[in-house]
Amino acid sequence: MKRWTLLIFCILLLAGIIQRQSKANGKAGGREIYRSTCAACHGADGRGTADRLRGFEKPATFPDFTRCRATAREPDIFWSAILHNGGPGRGFSEIMPSFRETLTGDDVIQVMEYVRQFCREPAWPRGNLNFPRALITEKAFPEDEMVLDATFNAEGDAAITSRVVYEKRLGPRGQLDVVMPFKFQKTGGSDWQSGIGDLVAGYKHVLVGNLRTGSILSVSGEAIFATGDAERDMGKGVNVFEGFASYGQILPQQAFLHFQTGIELPADTDKANRAVFWRTVIGRTFAADKGLGRQWSPMVELLADREIASGERINWDIVPQFQVTLSRRQHIRANVGVRLPVNDFGPRPTQLIFYLMWDWFDGGLRDGW
Repeated sequence: MKRWTLLIFCILLLAGIIQRQSKANGKAGGREIYRSTCAACHGADGRGTADRLRGFEKPATFPDFTRCRATAREPDIFWSAILHNGGPGRGFSEIMPSFRETLTGDDVIQVMEYVRQFCREPAWPRGNLNFPRALITEKAFPEDEMVLDATFNAEGDAAITSRVVYEKRLGPRGQLDVVMPFKFQKTGGSDWQSGIGDLVAGYKHVLVGNLRTGSILSVSGEAIFATGDAERDMGKGVNVFEGFASYGQILPQQAFLHFQTGIELPADTDKANRAVFWRTVIGRTFAADKGLGRQWSPMVELLADREIASGERINWDIVPQFQVTLSRRQHIRANVGVRLPVNDFGPRPTQLIFYLMWDWFDGGLRDGW
């Protein structure tokens, strides 16, 4: 019995040593691959080789891997696509070569993990938690984006509501956003009317971003200012504070989940009721070139809101939609969908919704095509 106990102990000890050596070899492998294939241009410290040693003029998009703002925010597929297809594969400089024939899939994973270590600030959520943006539900990941969206009434009175959304990332976990809405409408036999809506200013902060569990949670607050003409249905006619939480979750097979819940608190409840809302998104991303190319992301949103007042009921909507990347760099995207009321069909018309999104941190509008 003692011999069997000793044998089992030795096997477990050997297994532990092999596992630790395997992990150490993995890290060493990434380091060695980087030094042999990347360091000549990007430098041993990830900051880039000195101009006098590099042998070529540094492109405007040349990365500094120690800047978490540039490295942590991108998903693994971004780096994998550049390693496999070179800079031109994502609309970057032709100087960056392709390593498709040189590095195996395991090599790419190891060198990406090594490059990630140049970012020394763990507060930055990893880009893998940045899921495709839905039409209505607010996602948890902070961004640097400009979005132009438009909503068209498909029935009832003709109306077009458009918004310009500006989002600016503040540090590792914060985001400032400003929304400028416009509305064009034609009621009955009247002429078309237009005007500005209620301006919005808000702040988002990530509380938790855990790549191991594949989840991200943030909280946000927005001030909605009564700048629109309420008599012409251009605004609510009262200042409103909106607070909400947003959650994102990685699901198997490139699928993802968004969830948002919040409350609207008007400054004057005689002019508008308090309200609560909750929103859920399920989607999946498909991509060409074995996951490295153009992306398509079908999604379905389920929306619910209810005013906190006697006799009010929950309004339910469903929004099937389809997002697609337009540029090779994937920083220009479009999404189109239909908002279908599940109840109260008369007062709430079916609407066609569209947005054009520009991640301006990743390049200009004319870059990366």
